[in-house]
Amino acid sequence: MLTILFDGIAYGMLLFVLAVGLAVTLGLMNFINLAHGAFAMAGGYLTVFAMQKLGIPFLLCLPLAFVVVGAAGALLERTLYRPMYGKSHLDQVLFSIGLTFMAVAAIDYFVGSSQQNIQLPEWLRGRTEIGDGALMLGMGHYRLFIVAVCAALTIVLQLILSKTRFGSRLRAAVDDPRVASGLGIDVNRVFLLTFAVGSGLAGLGGALGAEVLGLDPSFPLKYMIYFLIVVAVGGTSSITGPLLAALLLGVADVAGKYYIPKMGAFTVYLLMILILMWRPQGLFTRRGGK
Repeated sequence: MLTILFDGIAYGMLLFVLAVGLAVTLGLMNFINLAHGAFAMAGGYLTVFAMQKLGIPFLLCLPLAFVVVGAAGALLERTLYRPMYGKSHLDQVLFSIGLTFMAVAAIDYFVGSSQQNIQLPEWLRGRTEIGDGALMLGMGHYRLFIVAVCAALTIVLQLILSKTRFGSRLRAAVDDPRVASGLGIDVNRVFLLTFAVGSGLAGLGGALGAEVLGLDPSFPLKYMIYFLIVVAVGGTSSITGPLLAALLLGVADVAGKYYIPKMGAFTVYLLMILILMWRPQGLFTRRGGK
């Protein structure tokens, strides 16, 4: 049981890193970016290419995925996304889902439809077991690494949003862009940096999750519903909500597939429905704002 709980927490932390960028763009920028999974897929394929073709070590591929995908996100924000900010949510959905299908088709054409594999370092392949019997805790070293990295990222993100000048400027730009601009805040620059960081986090999540989740051209479509569940259940006004929602989703998914495998993802959807019936606006909401 403890092993299942640990695996669920590791899976949930990974989903959080993958989905938190979507929570930021949707909650703080009021933009529905369903192409978020494509940025995660880009980070995964970049890691595979860097390791297999260039011989770059896995640990160096993680910041590389964050920086390169973040830079690509900044470029796309300036050229494609910014004109869509004033459009309706339906236009944003159609636009971003179109980008997703384009990314899927491009990867399938240039790389192929086969699943990609990552060769992890030797020290990340092992497994440590503590205790025995029903209370035995088995921790895969790579999942333990994922938990540590994602926990550190969560703390850094929370501190940036709540304690730094950039976080206060971002909240001001979201609550009232015109007033924020009048106070000297460059709203476009704030949104550009926010979108770039969100995209970079997706790329980092894709690099971390390539070995656990699998990586093929259908990745953005396969996990889109999970990203949306994390955002819907957790809310979009804080980091805490999506984090808790991702942990609940991860534990429920792993436990459900272990104890009742024939039910598939039914337990996840049932949990989502129950939580949204109880808290339609998500687990955490911020007062004020739009």
